[in-house]
Amino acid sequence: MSNYTYLTQQGYDRLRSELEELKTTGRQEAAFAIAEARAQGDLSENAEYDAAKDAQGMLEMKISEIETVLSNARVIDESLLDNSKVAILSNVTIKNAKTGKSVTYKLVSETEADSKQNKISVTSPIGKGLLGKVVGEKAEIITPGGEMVFEILEITVG
Repeated sequence: MSNYTYLTQQGYDRLRSELEELKTTGRQEAAFAIAEARAQGDLSENAEYDAAKDAQGMLEMKISEIETVLSNARVIDESLLDNSKVAILSNVTIKNAKTGKSVTYKLVSETEADSKQNKISVTSPIGKGLLGKVVGEKAEIITPGGEMVFEILEITVG
């Protein structure tokens, strides 16, 4: 895969909103916490000041990470995707060969992955194993829990 991060429009908008929140409210809160800690006196032995500075550093790191993702982002129009094989933004229904259970996943970028919504990253073991497969094909996937075999039942887009 390339250095691009492929996102839905919804995922891109969510990241932009989060970035704006961190740059405004997040930075204001960090500055306030530092100012309050600084007002308590001697900075050389002020644990609250150190914690506030660490929190500010973490905030700036998060802002930088989101800016990097957005600068490399490519928004994909789901209506233009091909559903003949599994690709990013595909909804794929698979059946576990061992248990017979079926589940539908949407393959998304790492930043949009959410197991509660059955959105899995294309860089996860299952995501990687499903990419390029067609309906009826079996995917043998090595996971941390061992090898799993899935049959591709359906591929849809949207």
